Amino acid sequence: MAKTNPVEFFQQVRAEARKVTWPTRRETLITTAMVFVMVVLASLFFLVADQILSFVIAQILQIGR
Repeated sequence: MAKTNPVEFFQQVRAEARKVTWPTRRETLITTAMVFVMVVLASLFFLVADQILSFVIAQILQIGR
């Protein structure tokens, strides 16, 4: 593997960074909002699922009394 000197390496890094298509502020805000909404929905789903499973297990355990 050929070694690259530090100056050439940083020139290559800058050249690659220029090729990146960066999201606009609006796209970033929309994507962030979507992530927060999905986190809330997922947490509500798991809260409900946990409560249901907890209730079912409690009912099963009371059968044995």
